[in-house]
Amino acid sequence: MISVQDGQNQILRQLTASTPPELVAVTRARERVLAEDLLAPFDVPPKDNSAVDGYAVASDDVPAARARELDVVGEIMAGETFAGTVAAGQTVRIMTGAPMPRGADTVYPQEVVERHGDRLRVGPISKGSNVRKRGEDIQAGTVAIERGTVLRPQELGLVTSLGQWQVLVHRRPRVALLSTGDEVAEPGTPRRAGQIYDANRFTLRGSIEQCGGEVVDLGIVADVREELRARLLEAAGIGDMVVTSGGVSVGVLDFVKDVLDEIGAIDFFGLPGNPVASMLAFMLFVRPAIYKLAGRRRLFPETAEAIAVEAMSKKKGRREFKRGIVQWQNGRWEARTTGPQGSGILSSMAAGNCLIVLDEARGDVAVGETVLIEPF
Repeated sequence: MISVQDGQNQILRQLTASTPPELVAVTRARERVLAEDLLAPFDVPPKDNSAVDGYAVASDDVPAARARELDVVGEIMAGETFAGTVAAGQTVRIMTGAPMPRGADTVYPQEVVERHGDRLRVGPISKGSNVRKRGEDIQAGTVAIERGTVLRPQELGLVTSLGQWQVLVHRRPRVALLSTGDEVAEPGTPRRAGQIYDANRFTLRGSIEQCGGEVVDLGIVADVREELRARLLEAAGIGDMVVTSGGVSVGVLDFVKDVLDEIGAIDFFGLPGNPVASMLAFMLFVRPAIYKLAGRRRLFPETAEAIAVEAMSKKKGRREFKRGIVQWQNGRWEARTTGPQGSGILSSMAAGNCLIVLDEARGDVAVGETVLIEPF
């Protein structure tokens, strides 16, 4: 056997280009992948502005000890500017976000001053307080968001703060998806004796969509060689990637490998028919491939360490992934399995929130030992 990492590298090496870019409205760009560095066309904020509702003063008018009085000579609402200059002994009332007036560099919050008519009594305060400096968020000409970033709500807000309503993103990878086998029935239809309802296509469909792919669902293909051949050729013409499940074992009617040998090549493997094995293989091998096609910078999820709170059996020589539950307890992350780990027990995936990753060199795990977890 080759290692999991070797298998991942073998697949990723074949992907030499990402999907082409397209321009979309910011309102449709959530979870899309940025196709170019987004440069700031101006400073954010564009001018020094007030961080609070209060009074703008010159730092020379801030008393070192006791209190002093200043003349209130104007007011600046958010979105407005002050035409004059704040002179010595003067102050201007200012709202949060309003640009600082000329001559002022410090803002008193309104809660710490006393105002009587047009006179304001102020005390000591740190000079330069409560002022957001020009460019302190982003400076003009710098990279605001790197290419390959998945656009979350916070990135979308950053895009629009730069005045843009469209963004260049990679097209979603198009994934043609099909299940194989006479033993599989479509949910919502009568099921013959000996058949099972198709779970794989729907866990895989959800998994593909969850990681940014666009699914072309080609349904179930019967165990008829020529039909499978035709559907695989159709799928190859539609998708950037073809994902199948089932029909890759050594049974008499497991045609997928033979047909692919005729019309292409098997460079690695097909997803197995057992639902947990299919979903796990997707997470390990297909998801990073979709991520790379989509132009993402990060292809693999982050991992963390946790303390095993139950014993786990493990044979040395291969990497194992157990379905697990991790939670914060007793000031630490603690992990346990979801129970029986058979490859057909799909409920174990629904019950879990992580994979417990045990590397090749490791044997049985005792209670209290550290394990690596990969959150779902």
